[in-house]
Amino acid sequence: MRLPDIDGVLCDLDGVVYSGAEAVPGAVEGLGRLRAHGVPVAFVTNNASRPPQAVTEHLRALGVRAEAEDVFGSAPAAVDLLDEAVRPGDAVLVVGSGYLRDLVAAAGYRPVNTADERPAAVIQGFDLDTGWRHLAEASYAIARGAVWVATNLDRSIPRAEGTAPGNGSLVAAVTAATGAVPRAAGKPEPLLFRTAAEACGMHRPLVVGDRLDTDVRGGNAAGFTTALVLTGVDDRARARAADDADRPDHVVPDLTALAEALSRA
Repeated sequence: MRLPDIDGVLCDLDGVVYSGAEAVPGAVEGLGRLRAHGVPVAFVTNNASRPPQAVTEHLRALGVRAEAEDVFGSAPAAVDLLDEAVRPGDAVLVVGSGYLRDLVAAAGYRPVNTADERPAAVIQGFDLDTGWRHLAEASYAIARGAVWVATNLDRSIPRAEGTAPGNGSLVAAVTAATGAVPRAAGKPEPLLFRTAAEACGMHRPLVVGDRLDTDVRGGNAAGFTTALVLTGVDDRARARAADDADRPDHVVPDLTALAEALSRA
């Protein structure tokens, strides 16, 4: 793994750069070293709870240089999926953050809160305040025929306190109630990686993440080189046991070790 072999890094955030509000050890230093070597870095995240500007402010507070255009999230990709099944002006039940709701409105749909308003679709993304009533309303609407789109299916999310349920776990609760399965927009679908690479002018990016089932699988599916960092969900044992779709090209302890490995001739 050498710098001439790649022309940029597409980096996950939760569990790689930060856990909750805190920086992951080695992350800020590693990103700084990559940029010192002239390696462009962009961030590809399944977390749909915050707009790119809020993510950028978080990164800057940690000491990471970033711009809003460096952040590529699953929320806009999920709203794009609505275009294939819902007409402008249709009601869409939003289970997720205010940011996701704003995106739905900006796309020309009418955000609603309950199944009583007969939404044509349900869009579900991670939000810390999602509760039983939100999941119940989604279930009612889906059972009545609403199209269902999820921003992502991550079963867990790294937090400073430990590992917590992610959007995929909340989606699973609705699946258990309805028997339905949503169409998902985020990783491991390769589109988000390809969109980020094209926007950043990268042709041979290295995809870096802490999850085999989203970051590595999606990077492999996109045809890019992949690296697993051991600061989040998965470990070396799982990487060794993974099937071809989920097996990373490289395994490194953290982003500082990644930067060191890339800089070796």
